[in-house]
Amino acid sequence: METIIGCIITGGLSLIGVVFSNISSNKKIEGTLSTQQAVTDTKIEELTREVRAHNNFAQRVPVLEEQMKVANHRIEDLERKEEK
Repeated sequence: METIIGCIITGGLSLIGVVFSNISSNKKIEGTLSTQQAVTDTKIEELTREVRAHNNFAQRVPVLEEQMKVANHRIEDLERKEEK
């Protein structure tokens, strides 16, 4: 009977130790995950900013191309006037 009681006490104390160990481990993991999430959020924000900057540039290129065409036509017109 004493052996059974000793085993039950030992098992109970072991169970309590495992539960506390898991709780503290989970708290550490949660802290690490929140840090990793913050880093990921920062990287996503930076990438979003870069994509927006690129999109703005991509929208301006056709405008610049059209302006170049107009400038080239003006230059051609001026050259034709000088030849006459």
